[in-house]
Amino acid sequence: MKTRVIAWWSGGIASAYACHIALQIYKNVVIVFQDTDNEDEDTYRFLTDCEKLYSQQIERISRIGKDYKNIEEIWFKYLSLNNATGAICSTELKREVREEYQNPKTDHAQIFGYDMSETKRHFNMRKNYPEINCISPLIDNKISKADCINFFKQQGIEIPNAYKLGFRNNNCLQTGCVRGGIGYWKQYKRQFPERFNRMAEREHELTNLKGEPVTILKNQSATAPKENGFAPMFLKPHPDYPHIKDLSRMKGKTPEPIVECNGFCYTIDFKEKELV
Repeated sequence: MKTRVIAWWSGGIASAYACHIALQIYKNVVIVFQDTDNEDEDTYRFLTDCEKLYSQQIERISRIGKDYKNIEEIWFKYLSLNNATGAICSTELKREVREEYQNPKTDHAQIFGYDMSETKRHFNMRKNYPEINCISPLIDNKISKADCINFFKQQGIEIPNAYKLGFRNNNCLQTGCVRGGIGYWKQYKRQFPERFNRMAEREHELTNLKGEPVTILKNQSATAPKENGFAPMFLKPHPDYPHIKDLSRMKGKTPEPIVECNGFCYTIDFKEKELV
């Protein structure tokens, strides 16, 4: 009999609220955090606060400390950061860890924190992995990330620091998320210049080892020179690839923060929605 419901807690406000909703609707809910050991320190404070809210412990699973020492070891093992098939670290530390943990024979459903702006991701998950019965309670209840922020404010819980710094997600802030775009990395450079420089160095090291560009960003310009079918873009100029642009030569819109740190920190009129 399928009874277990897995609610995935990622460290962000959307997944955290989705877990809260799941506990109101289902029995036998296990809340699971796929720990990359690469998160902002404040994420773990937020985790503790959520455990108190849920009156339930969040289970942590990870390949770090077992298969890998750290996330960088994955990049150097595969000589890859982010390519056409996605980020290698996301595959190793998220998708495969999820697949190892789940048991479609006994699991009734899996809860994900897709908000009302991410219906495409939700339907792709249901299409590509029908066996897991993906449920997105934020979409079902038309809940946005702004609504999630206000919910935690009402509970007296501080949202993760990443949102206060202007980021729209709370993932891998120690190195920066290799799935981030131009605007994200411009913001990251402003907030964490030393960490940004470290990641730029990692790009160069991986590129030198592989003998071809290994980059986080891609140049979407139609006239950009292609390397193996796509146009790479370095965070900082690589001396051996002067024809490839770097972040400083690109325009990118800074992600609009969902928190206004002006003394009011995002005040909106919002009553907790009645769940469907």
